[in-house]
Amino acid sequence: MAGLICKNRVLLSRSAPLFSQLSARAYGGGDAHHSGLPLPQTKVDIGQREVVGFGGNGEATYIDSVMAPFPAIRFKEDAGEIMALREKEKGDWKKLTKEEKKVLYRASFCQTLAEVEAPTGEWKSVLGLTLVGISIGVWGYLWMKAFVYGKVPDTITNEEKQKAQIDRMIAMRVNPIEGLTSNYDYEKGQWKK
Repeated sequence: MAGLICKNRVLLSRSAPLFSQLSARAYGGGDAHHSGLPLPQTKVDIGQREVVGFGGNGEATYIDSVMAPFPAIRFKEDAGEIMALREKEKGDWKKLTKEEKKVLYRASFCQTLAEVEAPTGEWKSVLGLTLVGISIGVWGYLWMKAFVYGKVPDTITNEEKQKAQIDRMIAMRVNPIEGLTSNYDYEKGQWKK
């Protein structure tokens, strides 16, 4: 969206000077000496870094990623020693020392692909938080079992009451197609084998 706004501003300023003066006034400019538009937000965000490609999604951002290994902008601004190396880079690369090549690489990229893919150890914190969550759940269950839940009713623990319940379900023919009594043979008066 911001890129579209910047493109529209550039087109507007090129095609109609009157409209550019009006839009400059709308954005806080418009004095007699300054009739241009303010800097686009993209240029404010990246500073003096050089735009060198499309990037991952067309935005002028820097992200180290294996999926999009060539970011849209350089990692560092061209200033001082890097500016001199950029000029030297335009010549024969055999004249560059190994250290100069490394400095140029680090000016364009923050990390090498090997550094990007290197394990970070983040799995330890994820595992630790998972185990903390599980332990909170277990302690919560034990607390509820001790203080919230009552004793189990004797209809579950007393075998005589369980047998009486099953006999009553058979007599009432409860769910005879797929349920408990579907395994009972009513003609023989016994469970099916």
